[in-house]
Amino acid sequence: MNFHQNNVYAKTARFDNSQRALTEDEMYSLAPSIFATTAHHSRSDRFAPIPTIDVVRALSREGFMPVGVKQSRASDDKREHTKHLIRLRRIDEVTKYTAGDTVAEILLKNANDGSAAYDLMAGLFKILCLNSLVAQTSEIESLRVKHSGDVTNRVIDGTFRVLETAVAALEAPREWSQINLEHDERQAFAVAAHVARFGDSDGNVDTAIKPEQLLVARRTADQPPTLWNVFNTVQENSIRGGLSAMGRDRNNRPRRTTTRAVNGIDQDVKLNRALFTLASEMAKLKK
Repeated sequence: MNFHQNNVYAKTARFDNSQRALTEDEMYSLAPSIFATTAHHSRSDRFAPIPTIDVVRALSREGFMPVGVKQSRASDDKREHTKHLIRLRRIDEVTKYTAGDTVAEILLKNANDGSAAYDLMAGLFKILCLNSLVAQTSEIESLRVKHSGDVTNRVIDGTFRVLETAVAALEAPREWSQINLEHDERQAFAVAAHVARFGDSDGNVDTAIKPEQLLVARRTADQPPTLWNVFNTVQENSIRGGLSAMGRDRNNRPRRTTTRAVNGIDQDVKLNRALFTLASEMAKLKK
């Protein structure tokens, strides 16, 4: 397994049992826009540039510690203010927020260039294989706080609310591990995920990669055909990239296609939500 995949979760994941939070120096080296103290020059005076690091420090005092960060690629003009995402975890009570090898987390997204408000999302992180996802289990799985007024306290209040959703999402590994999928059900799941990953706005797919390639487990432990294993296998193959197939170029000449990792913050979140929703609906059908 490549432990250096550059996605929003894996790059700063912890593999030991120390549950150590990131230091501010580590956060700055990975996502300097977290420390921006001013708004981008394109913003009006009504835009309140509350530095994300101030919010992170306040959340740390409440027990929510940063364990992973990333920022979007941007031009030099926006690099210090661009969109960033932070994974937060209750390290002090980690067993309370853990089911097997999966930990409930909060994802905090923000930007000081106008491309994002403070966005709080429930998340799960599967430690053993570096899979992470945005869980969608209720109407408050995502809570947005605009850059105005008492931003810090509203983010803190929202974090506790979204944490309840993240904890509820821990039922997924428990329940989905008990659901076995037949061959046709696994194929149907892969076809839907294939469209979510490679389809255009109309659902049309133009890639040599086949849906069944998303079902190839990368670890022996993920081979039993439970919904939880199928979901994690499809999610990992969709987001990490590295799938190859022979196709044709515009001149109809043979050409090998290899998928790239999904690195964009918004694309990653959108795809994760779609796959989690797909698995949730499959679980309902199997009841």
